[in-house]
Amino acid sequence: MTVFSAFSQTEMIDYLKQQVSNGTVYTDEATLKKQSFSPRLSSDDSGLALAYIEAQSTADVQGVMRAARKFHVPVIPQDQFTSTVAGADGVAGSFVLSTKQMNQIKEISRADSVAVVEPGVINGDLDKAAREQGMFYAPDPGSKPISGIGGNVATNAGGMSTVKYGATKDNVLGLKVVLADGREIKLGGRTLKQAFGYNLTQLFVGSEGTLGVVTEVTVKLMPIPIGKPTMGVAFFDNMTKLAEAVAEIRISGVYPTMLEALDSATIAALDAYEGTHYSDNSGAMLIFKVDNSIPEVVDKLKALMAAHGAANATVTTDPDRQAELEKLRRDMLPAVFAGQNHIMEDMAMPLSKLAPMMDYIHDLGEKKQLKIYVAGHAGDGNVHPTIVWPKEQTETPQAVVEALQLMFHKTLELGGTISGEHAVGTLKNQWNNEELGEDVDQIQHQIKALFDPMGLLNPGRKIN
Repeated sequence: MTVFSAFSQTEMIDYLKQQVSNGTVYTDEATLKKQSFSPRLSSDDSGLALAYIEAQSTADVQGVMRAARKFHVPVIPQDQFTSTVAGADGVAGSFVLSTKQMNQIKEISRADSVAVVEPGVINGDLDKAAREQGMFYAPDPGSKPISGIGGNVATNAGGMSTVKYGATKDNVLGLKVVLADGREIKLGGRTLKQAFGYNLTQLFVGSEGTLGVVTEVTVKLMPIPIGKPTMGVAFFDNMTKLAEAVAEIRISGVYPTMLEALDSATIAALDAYEGTHYSDNSGAMLIFKVDNSIPEVVDKLKALMAAHGAANATVTTDPDRQAELEKLRRDMLPAVFAGQNHIMEDMAMPLSKLAPMMDYIHDLGEKKQLKIYVAGHAGDGNVHPTIVWPKEQTETPQAVVEALQLMFHKTLELGGTISGEHAVGTLKNQWNNEELGEDVDQIQHQIKALFDPMGLLNPGRKIN
């Protein structure tokens, strides 16, 4: 069938460039390929985006939306492009709108305990700047050194300190957002309490660029705790025993800052990657941290872990040794992924169901004859099982697909969620009805239609 387009691609690009006065519009094939396809997730056998735009200002963002409405072109909001669920990959014929150059820290206020930043500010850079003024930014995803605050907001990113300080949603006070119709709206503010109107701020946190494009974020900052933090490791016979210990620690009153779990396979991979010897100890490792070195707190931690069979528990207040332990946890992914095809998942469980889930994953790996590495933020019930298979197998094995489906169903059966902190993106949007139910699934689509009636913003992501 012959289609008679009203506008040529040249006309569309020329108009787009007129609307982007401060930023840069790229249309060369090399840039489009680089910014359209996640190197870890996609290949370039799908269609290329029409243009990649690095916005420098809110006016640029509004200009892109103006062009998108005129030509009915999908817009894919993108920050640092670190999504693990294909949540910011380009769509054929789309405008990929990057805010990574909108990277100014506008304000750090000790008096109000807030920071005001543009979306492209790197999480770790904000934290460093805050610490120079005696404050810190708590959310610390594994991508802390490379992910932007805008992307963290879009995905409601979590991290190792979520057990005490919460995820991104618990640390966002206000937003500025450009809607699909081009309006920039201001949501929330800089007060620690706010009860006026519907809470649209939190609606946009975790919305994955499907409702609007974040142009400014106001976040909470915390004062750096007095005293020396204490960090340590303990070893358990298996992940189930570790999970049982974690459940007790969480309700003990010690208020841990970090409770990170690594199974025996993950420890062995880290030993090979780092040249360490942690796997000589036992079947599972817990990395723990509290914000102080009060003897009663440290003694309580040790006693609780010992009651669940912990061995070789050690603690340290030395900053260099603590940095080594944090690096060990952050190096988990490259250690596990090295030289293998992989899929890492992201389920979150009620704390009482963490141990049963650990048992289930272990048994599933044996049943399906799969290599599954299990780690996660045990303190908040967030499990990250990683299934690997040989690099020479280009297609995902059917056993891997079946194992993931079974893990998802088991997670929902136990009252959990199949996306704790990595968002939904393209990889999980077929599960909305299963997790949310038909009525809530329909409401999700109604909300999307209200904010984006033309369906321009990140189509096919988050909900499907």
